[in-house]
Amino acid sequence: MRRVLLPHDISDDPAPEGGVIHDYAGRSMGTSWSVRLVAAPELATTAALDHLQHGLQQQLDHIVAEMSHWEAESDLGRFNRAAPDSWQVLPPAFFDVLSYAMSVARDSGGVYDPCAGALVNLWGFGPWGRFDQPDFVPPSNDEISFARAQLAARPVQLQRDGRRALQPGGVQLDLSAVAKGYSVDRLSYYLKTQGFAHHLVEVGGELRGAGVKPDGQPWWVMLEQVTDAAADAAVPDELVLALHGLAVATSGDYRRYFEMDGKRYSHTIDPRSGMPISNDLASVTVVHAQCMAADAWSTALTVLGSRDGLHLAELQGLAARFVVRQPNGGFTEYLSSHLRSMLDE
Repeated sequence: MRRVLLPHDISDDPAPEGGVIHDYAGRSMGTSWSVRLVAAPELATTAALDHLQHGLQQQLDHIVAEMSHWEAESDLGRFNRAAPDSWQVLPPAFFDVLSYAMSVARDSGGVYDPCAGALVNLWGFGPWGRFDQPDFVPPSNDEISFARAQLAARPVQLQRDGRRALQPGGVQLDLSAVAKGYSVDRLSYYLKTQGFAHHLVEVGGELRGAGVKPDGQPWWVMLEQVTDAAADAAVPDELVLALHGLAVATSGDYRRYFEMDGKRYSHTIDPRSGMPISNDLASVTVVHAQCMAADAWSTALTVLGSRDGLHLAELQGLAARFVVRQPNGGFTEYLSSHLRSMLDE
C-alpha cells in the first residue's frame, strides 16, 4: 500500500501559465546533482536559460572550495591544518554552516559533532587511509581514546563578530553530514534569485521542492527505501511525499560501510565512543523546511538509535521516520508524531 505525506502549509502561488519543465544535472562532492525547474513558455526558445547550467555548477564549486574536507586547499582544509590556538576568519557561508552544525551538536547531546573528523579519518571514511585500501587497519583502542581526548579537551570556539573560529590544535572539521544538505538549499535559493520559484533540487539523494509543476501538482518523491533488504523481507509500505516548501534527507547504514571478519562497520561514527554505530536502525529520514537541517538531524538520530532517536525527534519537533532491522530479517517502521500528522488518512 502506498501512503501519502502532505505539507502543513500549502502556497496558492501557481506555476507560470503554460510553463515548461527544464532539466539540469552534473557532478559535485563525489556524487550527482539534478535540478528540475518550471520556466515560462516564452523562455523556452531564448538564451535566458543558457546560463543556468554553469550557474548551478558554480554554486556547488564554491561550496566545495570552502567546506570540502577532501580538498586540501579548501578553507576547511586550511582550518584543519592551522596552528594551535589560532583564530581563523571563515567565509560567510562556511561560518554559518559550521555554526548550525555545532548547534545540532549541542542540541543532540554530542551524538553529532562536526569537529570529530579525526575519528572519521581513523575509521577509513575520510580522504586518506581509506577502508577500501589494501593496507587499511582499523584503529586501536589507544588511537580512538587519544582522538576522543583531544576532541574533548579544547573545543572549537566561534566568534560571530568577524566570523572567526578558534583552532585549538589538531581538530579536524568534517561537514559531510551537513554540507550536502546546505548545497541543496543553496541551489534552491539561487534558482529563486534567478526568477524560478517552482523547482525540485537533488544532490546525492537529498531533495528540496518549491512551488508546483505546470499541471499544478506538487513535486512527488518517494521516501528512500532500504536497499539491502532480502527479496522476502517484510519492509514498510512506500511513503510518498509532496515536496512543496519542504526538504528531505536520509541516513542509512547500507549507504557506506565495510565488512571485516564478518562484522559490518558503518560510516556513521558515534563521537561519544569513537566507534561506528552498531544499533538496530537501517535508516532515518527527516523532513524539514531546510535540507541542511534534515541532513544533520538524520545523522544525529541515526547515532541515537530508534528509541532515543524517536524521543529526541519528539522533543525537537522533527518529522522523522525510523526503519528498524528485526532479528528475523524484516523491518519495522516508527514515525514521529510530527511526521504522522502529515499522513493523508
